[in-house]
Amino acid sequence: MSVAVEPPTLLDVLDAKRQIAPYLPRTPLRRTPALSRLVGTEVWVKHENFLPTGAFKVRGGINLVSRLSPTERRAGLIAASSGNHGQSIAYAAQRFGVPAIICVPEHANPLKVEAIRDYGAEAVLDGRTFDEARANAERMAREHGYRYVHSGDEPLLIAGVGTYALEILEEEPGIDTLIVPIGGGSGAAGTLTVARALNPAIQVLGVQSHQSPAAHLAWQAAGPRTAPNETVVEGLSTGSSFDLPQRILRQLDDFVLVDDRDIERATGAMIAGTRTLVEPAGSAALAAALQIRDRLGGRRVALIASGGNLTPAQLLAVLQEG
Repeated sequence: MSVAVEPPTLLDVLDAKRQIAPYLPRTPLRRTPALSRLVGTEVWVKHENFLPTGAFKVRGGINLVSRLSPTERRAGLIAASSGNHGQSIAYAAQRFGVPAIICVPEHANPLKVEAIRDYGAEAVLDGRTFDEARANAERMAREHGYRYVHSGDEPLLIAGVGTYALEILEEEPGIDTLIVPIGGGSGAAGTLTVARALNPAIQVLGVQSHQSPAAHLAWQAAGPRTAPNETVVEGLSTGSSFDLPQRILRQLDDFVLVDDRDIERATGAMIAGTRTLVEPAGSAALAAALQIRDRLGGRRVALIASGGNLTPAQLLAVLQEG
């Protein structure tokens, strides 16, 4: 159900900043000595895990849902998610009094599913993977007339999440490298929208799991791709590329693939180094930085801790690995 739409601009991100300011706090950007030592250069962490839903996507949710027309509000929202996009839409829908349905895979992170319900949305568990849940959401939208909120092909979502990159460069304009986790690619697309407009010399690097490389393959081929979706890192889980983010992702300086095991090890290091709870998707940027550390010497690097929604079982596995 992708629609050919225009990518957002820096002006759209600035407008999103104004739109979401009454509802969401700025998140901390912290220079982290332990991670600087591990990577071998100056490292900051942008703590999107401090947002109310525990993840960056709520920025886009607030930006989009706050602008819905009366007709869209009456129709209600439907979205598909492995967790954080669903929480974002559920949270924003509750804030603005809009009914919402979130389709999630059958074995989704239970804390994220619980949070979706706590925010007042209906969670529909159907399908083994995110892509099957997405097909279910698209079918229900067609049958019932809901306003479908795609997790990537929505300019208002990309502009909203781009506000975290704006905050980084407002606070530390000397940062010259941004490393961003990629599932569907909205976060990296928002980051590129800001970085390319403010300082084209800034390096923007994407990172995805070897076990679910659809976005990476699409970036390489400059066209849509599907791939096996076998990662256990639900925030990076997608078996097909998304059109709008991919058009923006072509501007990436590099796109790094890392193994799930390396992401798990990086999660332990992120938790220890930042003294905060960071989920595996939020640790993928550190996994990439460690993999390419020889290329980062002398650079000032910001890692996007995109979320902190870690289950007790996941935390135990991380601690055992560490």
